[in-house]
Amino acid sequence: MNIPSNLKYTKDHEWVSLEGDVATVGITDFAQRELGDIVYVEVETLDQTLAQDEVFGTVEAVKTVSDLFLPMSGEIIEFNEELETTPETVNTDPYGKGWMVKVKISDASQWDGLLDAAAYKTLIGA
Repeated sequence: MNIPSNLKYTKDHEWVSLEGDVATVGITDFAQRELGDIVYVEVETLDQTLAQDEVFGTVEAVKTVSDLFLPMSGEIIEFNEELETTPETVNTDPYGKGWMVKVKISDASQWDGLLDAAAYKTLIGA
């Protein structure tokens, strides 16, 4: 299972990378495996400001629909529009082309409260 050490993670299986004050968010390799074949990604929060842990969208797989939780407070400034036509990219490249949203963060200190790769591995029993 792929758990890049340069990212941070949440207990809800989102990953986060941070570049300046913009966070890129997606779901982890573990999450996409648990969900199965992803058929739809919905994000209706573009241009909205949300608090940490608020739902920013949903991901729909063949078997289930799962909420997506924002790892850091901020404004959703971009949605990966490629996922509208090829949602399965989340399955094939969860940490690359399968990213979901970009967020202009409002509280950089929240980064320190996220899980590092070792803590995430412990969480999922890897």
